[in-house]
Amino acid sequence: MKNIFFYKDKNFHQIFIDFLKTRQKPNTEIISLVAKVIEDVRINKDAALIKYTKKFDNVDLRKTGIFFLPNEIEESIGKIDLLDRKAIDLSIGRIMDFHKKQMPQNLSWKDELGIELGWVWKPVDRVGVYVPGGKASYPSSAIMNIVPARVAGVNDIVLASPTPDGAFNPLMLYTSTVMNIRKIMRVGGAQAVAALAFGTETIEKVNKITGPGNEFVAEAKRQVFGRVGIDSVAGPSEVLLIADKTMPEKLAALDLLAQSEHDKNAQSILITNDQEYASRVENEIENYLKKLKRKEVAELSWRKFGAIVIVPDFNKAIEVSNMIAPEHLQLCFANAESYLDEIKNAGSVFLGFWSPEAMGDYITGSNHVLPTNGTAKFSSSLSVFDFMKRVAITKVNKNGFKKLGPSVVRLANSEGLQAHSLSVSERLKDLQ
Repeated sequence: MKNIFFYKDKNFHQIFIDFLKTRQKPNTEIISLVAKVIEDVRINKDAALIKYTKKFDNVDLRKTGIFFLPNEIEESIGKIDLLDRKAIDLSIGRIMDFHKKQMPQNLSWKDELGIELGWVWKPVDRVGVYVPGGKASYPSSAIMNIVPARVAGVNDIVLASPTPDGAFNPLMLYTSTVMNIRKIMRVGGAQAVAALAFGTETIEKVNKITGPGNEFVAEAKRQVFGRVGIDSVAGPSEVLLIADKTMPEKLAALDLLAQSEHDKNAQSILITNDQEYASRVENEIENYLKKLKRKEVAELSWRKFGAIVIVPDFNKAIEVSNMIAPEHLQLCFANAESYLDEIKNAGSVFLGFWSPEAMGDYITGSNHVLPTNGTAKFSSSLSVFDFMKRVAITKVNKNGFKKLGPSVVRLANSEGLQAHSLSVSERLKDLQ
């Protein structure tokens, strides 16, 4: 294999870091194109949205309308298999239960001076959720973004999902409808992000945009950040599997390919202490690459960004994992749970043979919108906190003002902020 690394090699850390950086190079053409699309939509609104949707997705919004019509949704949902509905309902229920436990509490107290302090949590007013579209659209992405927003108390949610050549996934419509989403745009790409960020004649501006997308969508979210909030600038999916020979080779191969089939730029890495085992896993990967429906995508991902790292022991494996800060981290080796305290950087951890990352993608309860490209070093999975704001509350009494006011005057004067100082000192005169 081309991308095989040995921890014992002299320059391992630098060589491996350089390898990880190969996915992170900015694409200036995409940056420029996205900027033009955003500016066009900002200025020309619906007209630009119609133009780009026709150009990129071959859909004439003048004929179809920007939003799915109620009768379209109803007719589409009617064709869905009952077992598919039940699977989605089960997923929504479990994801909902997990996120309800995240809800923060309002808090208030009086300090020793009698000053009343605290905070209250408020939901974001209006949210735009982006879901990749077409026949390959993912209802699981709709669930993972809509559920925490709903639990947080967001009432106004609009969903954007492209329909290239008019194609869409009825399961995405069903998922959204079950969660009471009534505004579903048949628009995607940078133009959808721009419309949500700035508003058009038809689409009301949102306060925050969440959800995964291709590199154009990710770049558009990056460029509109500040105008609106975003969850993150997500990169292609990634998994790090740390395993020993007790993990069956074919399952290790499938767990790695489960990420590779997502995207040609996805990354799957195996860390193990056994080079012979690594070779057997690699052979299984080659066998499965011939059988997968998305073998072209998976093969591109594995050949370019897949990797195997051979370590002397699992302490070193965890060290390398913390360096990578993977989106998904699977631990499938003896006594893996005892290493949890040593894991500093990971989006989500999956422990043991029966916990493949695919379970977390759909149904266990945790959110699958996770930090990528090493951003797990400073960020976390999507949660109810992403759809809420903390508002601080302060009520100062006369006694507290008299005690604290002189210090405020001194601090304000030290910073040269005269009006700040006077707004307090003038009040102090009334207390003398």
